[in-house]
Amino acid sequence: METRVGPGAREAVFAQLADAGRAEQVARRLTDGIILGVLEPGERLPSEPELARRFGVALITVREGLGILRDAGLVETRRGRDGGSFVVHDDAEHRAILTARLRGIAMVELGDMAVYFGAILAGAAERAADRASPDEAARLDAWLRAADFSTGAAARTNQGGFLLELAVLSQSARLVREQIRLQAEYGPLLLLGLGDEVARAEAVAFDERIVRAVARHRPIRARAAAGELVDSLARRLIAAKSRVERGGALDVPDAG
Repeated sequence: METRVGPGAREAVFAQLADAGRAEQVARRLTDGIILGVLEPGERLPSEPELARRFGVALITVREGLGILRDAGLVETRRGRDGGSFVVHDDAEHRAILTARLRGIAMVELGDMAVYFGAILAGAAERAADRASPDEAARLDAWLRAADFSTGAAARTNQGGFLLELAVLSQSARLVREQIRLQAEYGPLLLLGLGDEVARAEAVAFDERIVRAVARHRPIRARAAAGELVDSLARRLIAAKSRVERGGALDVPDAG
């Protein structure tokens, strides 16, 4: 099955930045989109003026952010009529970036991140189960059934997409905005554990429980399943942090 990137996932990558004056934030947002697979290898990024408009920053800030990505080997710039900035696939570079980021975050901060992420997602799942129509629930089910979880990279992209689709069904603009913000900020770390086949199967099982609860209008069950999903992802993130701190590998063997 192919990777299915919903519009919500791309919206998360290009959502406006909270602090509009920092090129590092532009670089980080695009880096996260590349690592999660929302921005695919070979893809041409939007033009510099378009990126500036979407992020709500100055054109010079975008250029500086793209320069950071070029220095990191994540994008390349080509000149001419068909030129622009293009995504470069470098899995080793992705792992190096995430390893450095994980080392720089305290264990207590990771725990706090997971608690907040779980609270927002649980609220979105509860409201979705309360408000989604039968047709909307059926579309969410069809979306999940068609999504590819066969590899770590595909699972990270599609799991993120599923969470955003669920947030949209909450019919709460605030919850959608906050889910987008959290996934842009924390998604690449929280979804790290999906390199493991067992973790992918567990995540899909939780997703299916959420879909059933939404379809049957069971808000409490939807909330519980969403919370358990985040708890499962957080446990694997904490395990990755422990491995990195001991000098081990970021991923478990089945990295995908």
